[in-house]
Amino acid sequence: MPAYKAPLDDIRFLLHDVHDIGQLAALPGFEDATPEMIDEVLAGGATFCEEVLFPINQSGDAEGVHLENGAVRTPAGFKEAYTRYAGDGWTAVAADANYGGQGLPEMTRFVMEEMLCSANLSFSMYPGLSHGAYSALMSHGSEELKQRFLPKLIDGSWGGTMCLTEAHAGTDLGIITTKAVPSADGTYAITGQKIFISAGEHDLTENIVHLVLARLPDAPSGTKGISLFLVPKFLPTPDGGIGARNGVTCGSVEHKMGIKASATCVLDFDNATGWMVGEAHKGMRAMFVMMNSARLAVGLQGLGLSEVAYQNALAYAKERLQGRSLAGPKNAGGVADPILVHPDVRKGLLRIKSLNEGMRSLAYWVGIRIDLEHRHADAAVRQDAADMVQLMTPVIKAFLTDKGFDNTNIALQTLGGHGYIKEYGIEQYVRDARIAQIYEGTNAVQALDLVGRKLPMEGGRLVRRFFEIVKADVDAAASVDGLEDAAKALGASLYQLQKATMLLAERGFANPDEVGAAATEYLHLMGYVAVGWQWLRMATVSGAKLASGSGDRRFHEAKLKTARFYFSRVLPETATLLGAIQSGAAPIMAFEAAEF
Repeated sequence: MPAYKAPLDDIRFLLHDVHDIGQLAALPGFEDATPEMIDEVLAGGATFCEEVLFPINQSGDAEGVHLENGAVRTPAGFKEAYTRYAGDGWTAVAADANYGGQGLPEMTRFVMEEMLCSANLSFSMYPGLSHGAYSALMSHGSEELKQRFLPKLIDGSWGGTMCLTEAHAGTDLGIITTKAVPSADGTYAITGQKIFISAGEHDLTENIVHLVLARLPDAPSGTKGISLFLVPKFLPTPDGGIGARNGVTCGSVEHKMGIKASATCVLDFDNATGWMVGEAHKGMRAMFVMMNSARLAVGLQGLGLSEVAYQNALAYAKERLQGRSLAGPKNAGGVADPILVHPDVRKGLLRIKSLNEGMRSLAYWVGIRIDLEHRHADAAVRQDAADMVQLMTPVIKAFLTDKGFDNTNIALQTLGGHGYIKEYGIEQYVRDARIAQIYEGTNAVQALDLVGRKLPMEGGRLVRRFFEIVKADVDAAASVDGLEDAAKALGASLYQLQKATMLLAERGFANPDEVGAAATEYLHLMGYVAVGWQWLRMATVSGAKLASGSGDRRFHEAKLKTARFYFSRVLPETATLLGAIQSGAAPIMAFEAAEF
């Protein structure tokens, strides 16, 4: 049977020593969010994930969801777990106190999201979608809609969804056909069908609030003609209760490869009553708030599954006896040595470990930027934080999920045949991780967003700023005893990233296919550099701790060893990526369709 223990030591190291979580308490409205309070909250969240959610993860996968007479029943234990989750206040952690939230930093929810995904990804989808709906309403909803719907979303009694995709459209939202016809009372009649709607129907909450993209009768074509509407499953009564059933039904649930306990629904809207969110024909602007929040959350899904897969693969490698060390027996009294002695097994586990810890640090750095963007008193700091969040959102989504899926596969390989059977749990993590590369915009779309929108944004200001930040830390580390090699390695990879950036800028003007052909490799190149930058920061802190004799010596020595592995065994892959980018689009686009 698999096991999970929240990596609180690593989380606290990052929050306290690397990223200075104490700076958040200096932001307006976060005065009570001291590091000690955040530690306490996260410790409680860890216990909930370990003791309540993890035990129903495998059983939820085995049972799945069931559609009965238009209603979805979640697996045994999910409703009780959700009731406790909402009752304990977890749905309200980072929500606005004016509408019933606890008003803690978004960073707190960010860390909690990782633990949720490790413990039970399918369960995490339900409150995760609700938080996305909350974010969109907070940013673009009228005060009337906020007062009516936000308190219910925050206390968890109502759930939320995002309804974008249609069967004929897929990622191309510009060709959706769902209609919104104005009514005399100021509402709209919504008609159409949406597919792949996570948490679209379930029995965890008494109502579900759907945020639906649709077109008004006078809408221009393309994405410029899309509006956003709030469509509840049940119409609310004036006193905030549950009224008549609205014209939205679940036509079917998808039978999926993974996340089987998460209800993925086909929703039919038949003259359903809805309210406009934001302005007419500007629904994409409002929905992007929810989409970007979801993209960051999906990145954390990749990280969360990679972490729990690593924990179980490591435990197996320490216990499984097979073969002898090439350097001679290490377990002289046993019939064989633990497989952890074998270099290839170690190499796989260290790859997962180094990526997990580096990706976690990068994700948390971005999470803190979100709070700085919204709360800092200095407009320049807010802008800088917003720039970095925009630049890193596609990287967090795509790099963390690509590597998360790779890592779950390495973990499965570590267990050999036992990894392939259900009892040990690893095969579920592989299946669950695969969807994260697809939904909320496929990773290829994220790469195109990075190179096509984020790099040229503001004349390249965002990417230049990122280069400046990394270069400053490389220069500082170059003169620190023991960090010279790490600084040199990261500096070389940063140069490769800068070279690739200039190459895309030059070639892209003449031939847009050059950008498309290089996009995925470029995103991975930036991901490796960004994670390497975080490892340089962690190594700097751990080196200083060891020099001063403070902290857990074994913990910090392990950090430095893991950093060395990353810089010597993982980061060099940037050279291969640059080579692929330099090869250009010709080797790809030269083929005629008949030649495939």
